[in-house]
Amino acid sequence: MSILDTTIVNVALQTLREDLGASLATIQWVSTAYLLALASVIPLTGWAAERLGPRRVWMTVVAAFVLTSALCGLAWSAGVLIAFRVLQGLAGGMIMPVGMITLAQAAGPQRMGRTMSVVGVPMLLAPVVGPVLGGVLVDDLSWRWIFYVNVPIGLIGLALAARLLPAERAIGASGDQPPVLDWRGLLMLSPGVAAIVFGLSEYGEHRTPTVMIAWLPVLIGLLLVALFIRHALRVRFPLVEVRLFRSRGFAAAAGTTFLLGAALFGSMILLPLYYQVARGESPLDSGLLIVPQGLGAAVGMNIGGRLTDRFGGGRVIPFGLLCLAAGTLPFALAGAHTPYWLLAAGLVFRGFGLGGSMMPAMAAAYATLERHEVPRATPMLNVLQRVGGSLGVATFTVILENGIEDRRAHGAGPAAAFAHTYLWAVVAGVIALIPALILRREEARARRAERHEPPKPEPMAA
Repeated sequence: MSILDTTIVNVALQTLREDLGASLATIQWVSTAYLLALASVIPLTGWAAERLGPRRVWMTVVAAFVLTSALCGLAWSAGVLIAFRVLQGLAGGMIMPVGMITLAQAAGPQRMGRTMSVVGVPMLLAPVVGPVLGGVLVDDLSWRWIFYVNVPIGLIGLALAARLLPAERAIGASGDQPPVLDWRGLLMLSPGVAAIVFGLSEYGEHRTPTVMIAWLPVLIGLLLVALFIRHALRVRFPLVEVRLFRSRGFAAAAGTTFLLGAALFGSMILLPLYYQVARGESPLDSGLLIVPQGLGAAVGMNIGGRLTDRFGGGRVIPFGLLCLAAGTLPFALAGAHTPYWLLAAGLVFRGFGLGGSMMPAMAAAYATLERHEVPRATPMLNVLQRVGGSLGVATFTVILENGIEDRRAHGAGPAAAFAHTYLWAVVAGVIALIPALILRREEARARRAERHEPPKPEPMAA
């Protein structure tokens, strides 16, 4: 639900603007405010799971998400809708990380590949399903149903959680002691992440980093994050455990996750726009044309998860990245009349590559962790993915809009601008190979060390 709501609303922005009588500059805050609230609350997840237990936290935030979704559907003005979206984002930010903490601690490092392939289903399919579902609801019912649809799903989730989720607290670095909330860290990290996401979204909106509303928040955010890192290295129980980056394996897996977040969410905003702007398709038809990527992702996640458990993420991720680059290439070479079957084949390869790289990267990061490190590492991985996604969206939006303006000045159509932007998406996937290959090297070193480790002496008989 929380990831779907980042994409499903985009289809309805024009309808919201007309129904609520707001300008486009105002109504875009329906999406931006949700993303900022979502990003700012993620760092709290680890502490909350250790303090209250994943089930209690998860059921609380899902109940709040259901309530705020209903309020969004009842909104009577743009300002009220934006305010309710902030509340919805504050509730939705913890849903995915708390679920990941629960699964990671239950599965253990040896089964993280298959576990992450389960977690990856909403992460990779929601950007595909969102435009389709949003188009259907807006066309056939009302924009209010893009929020009401969360209510029955959330209620079913709450009923299942009450019956199935473990009741005990997450085991963290504090052990059996009640964890203390790192207030100083919270006051630095949450506003810092929100400021970076906001600045990057404004960068994409204004198409230049020189405007103050774009570069100043990013600068302030980076300063706050730097201060948090300095603080986190000095306290015993920081809000997010940055000391984990001392492990080259974890750092490489986290770097791959960050770059893949940029490649995934950045290119996902291009796909419906290409079909609508360059090919003249309706929002619903453009959403349906993206479905092959979801099919490829489902297969890639299944195969990638099993191979990761068997061989390690370092061997699987480079292959997935090459499939991602190969699947993006038809769009980098596409024109205004490229056959849809060729683009559909490319989307299958893109989906397969995303499923075979994003989830193995997350699994590889978790495989380097001890069980007690999971609660504080999970928010960090989610923040990296969120900031990477915002960076990708901002960068690709600027490249695309500048390309369209340049080609319009020369009397050319928009298809060439999309092809140029997709070429940069190919480059982003190739750059992600660098930390992936580092991860492969570190996993190979770990395997060699295990083979040469002397056997432990047998205990003496009494």
